[in-house]
Amino acid sequence: MELNLRGKTAIVTGGSRGLGAALCAGLAREGANVLLTYVTNWERADALARQLSASRGVRAETFCADVSVEADVEALFAFARERFGRIDVLINNAGVCPVSPIADTSYEMWNRVMAVNMGGVFLCCRAMIRQAISAGKPASIVNIASATAYLGSRNGKTHYAASKGGVISFTTSLAKEVARDHIRVNAFAPAIMYTDMTAELLDRDIAKYEKQIPAGRIATLEEAADAVLFLASDASAYMTGSVLDFSGGQLGR
Repeated sequence: MELNLRGKTAIVTGGSRGLGAALCAGLAREGANVLLTYVTNWERADALARQLSASRGVRAETFCADVSVEADVEALFAFARERFGRIDVLINNAGVCPVSPIADTSYEMWNRVMAVNMGGVFLCCRAMIRQAISAGKPASIVNIASATAYLGSRNGKTHYAASKGGVISFTTSLAKEVARDHIRVNAFAPAIMYTDMTAELLDRDIAKYEKQIPAGRIATLEEAADAVLFLASDASAYMTGSVLDFSGGQLGR
């Protein structure tokens, strides 16, 4: 299948680790240039960018940005325009997921989860849409949601589930709003994967979670990245406003 990503440029928020790093690797493998964001760990982000440039012959750069801060997002897209010209793909991957039962959750924590997981998606989508409309060029946006938006959570991640439900609603509505501008907006809803965010939970009892999945196993980050790249690419050119279920049958949507 031809994804037609070669020579295009993608922004991946939260691209220095976990699914974000797998997405950057997949994009580079397909010949796309990558601008990945990070918040604190410059060394890890820089090492990944250097490795992708050296091994795949693409341009890979980093930018420090908290996607919940409007000025950071505006600076990110200004940098992208300066260094790459036009951005073809945006993957909103950055997110936070502190573990806290609602009874113990402070309003500050609630607001932080919403600011990053929903506010960051809004700010980045707005900047991407403005750039694409101004350039008069098509664009593809993929928002990373979660099957938890539908399944809910029993282990202190209700705030996270709520934020991802908001991302899904935002995606389906925004896709209708910008379809005439040739901008596609889709969402990706994975179930549990082995990442920095889930490692502690899975290390305690991975078999417990595998039993909940009809496919009988936890997805790999590479599998997840391939699915997201499909949404981002021309291979899914007729898809917009879609939410791709990536739960190994657990969600069944």
